[in-house]
Amino acid sequence: MTKKQRQLVVSLIIVLLTGLGVSVNSRSEKAIEEVVDVVAETQQPEESMSDTYLVTRIVDGDTFEIESGQKVRLIGINTPEKGECYFDAASNKLSELVLDNKVRLEKDVSETDRYGRLLGYVYVGDVFVNEVMVAEGFAQATSYPPDVKFQDVFRESERSARENHKGFWLNCEL
Repeated sequence: MTKKQRQLVVSLIIVLLTGLGVSVNSRSEKAIEEVVDVVAETQQPEESMSDTYLVTRIVDGDTFEIESGQKVRLIGINTPEKGECYFDAASNKLSELVLDNKVRLEKDVSETDRYGRLLGYVYVGDVFVNEVMVAEGFAQATSYPPDVKFQDVFRESERSARENHKGFWLNCEL
């Protein structure tokens, strides 16, 4: 709960109590704020998609595993499959970016895909991994509605990579 939301809730409670004829002084206002803080904390999920996770294994160029054993699929991109041109390069690039690093996952609409993998926009520090993979020609921009938050960013990065013959746009016949 943001500070602004918390202030709004406290104000509403005070208005309601005053309307019911309950005297509200600064001491009771503090007590109300404390209750609102406790409620806000208990409404937060234990493990939100903004937590950080240690990457322990690379599956391919757009999927990795975290230390819990859960697989994570990068949203909005698609890399070559095993046996296709640039599969190894894409997998190696993802490894270079995330393996043995703590990553932050940002979710879109869906939490998991049909295979049970977590879906996320992946960050290592300030590096937006999904976008880097596309911008450097290791992945194509691919829309998977309803998860399309950065679709325009990925399309523009792909256009630039293609025009500048980066990655598989130079080395593979697509």
